[in-house]
Amino acid sequence: MKIINSTRSDKVANMSLLAAMLWALLMLAASPNAHAEYADVVINNYSDKAKVRPVIFPHWIHRIKYTCKVCHAGSIDGFTGLGISLKAGGNDITMAKLKEGKFCGACHNGEISFGLDKCNLCHSAKPGTPTQTHESTIQPHMLIPLQLNEQINK
Repeated sequence: MKIINSTRSDKVANMSLLAAMLWALLMLAASPNAHAEYADVVINNYSDKAKVRPVIFPHWIHRIKYTCKVCHAGSIDGFTGLGISLKAGGNDITMAKLKEGKFCGACHNGEISFGLDKCNLCHSAKPGTPTQTHESTIQPHMLIPLQLNEQINK
């Protein structure tokens, strides 16, 4: 994890985030039927046609650090969010747009968070899993976390 700011409070916040992530991963590994408050979002608008796995967006991990408006707001009170729709399948998300810094690409640029070259971190759903939100964590759509970890560290 990259610590962007060097103040003590930022370091404590980043350590708290790391601890929460580790706890969540341990709980997921301990219980194959784990549920998350903000669940996962499966995005499969183009993946099957492109012959890649659908995307699993881990909503809960983003909610640990960010408020809803960071992603879901347009321009409100001088703050410009990413304008991501709350409706499943309501966003025309493509890799080309991510590379332009839109949607997930605003943060997943290799500086704020891991870059778009880590394909298997996002494209990890079983082929054919439909676009869906929140209830998706009760369905067995995700690769085993240890398999993902092995792919990340290659």
